[in-house]
Amino acid sequence: MTLGLDLGLETRAPDFAAAVREATDGRGADLAIDTVGGSVFAECVRALGFQGRLAMVGYVDGVLQAELDLEALHARRLHLFGVSNKLRTPQQRAEPVPGFRTDWLPLFADGRLRPVVDRVFRFEDLAQAKASMEQAEHLGKIVLAGSED
Repeated sequence: MTLGLDLGLETRAPDFAAAVREATDGRGADLAIDTVGGSVFAECVRALGFQGRLAMVGYVDGVLQAELDLEALHARRLHLFGVSNKLRTPQQRAEPVPGFRTDWLPLFADGRLRPVVDRVFRFEDLAQAKASMEQAEHLGKIVLAGSED
């Protein structure tokens, strides 16, 4: 299956910055999106290039503290920011919906953008789906389907 990537790197372990630098001819990444959490935060910072941006989206590892290299932050003029919907009101969460409908739904409709579904579980198999997710056995989304009568 092709995912449209020029290069895929394993980034769940905290030792990927060298591979990012090699893949970018030493420049580093323009943008890193950390969905893992504190266990890879410092490595994400190391992987960033000049004026690179790091978006903290989640912390599935449960690690809420991380080292911050202040010299790198200063010297490379890095931008660090958090992304969360947890404290947003329902109205704030709804604001991007019209843009999503306009900009993204047509791409799904005509097949230019396709979700990657790894596996579909019946709702009755929720525990098995959760175990699969927690063991990182999937590539793409895990979908729960309703019961068929």
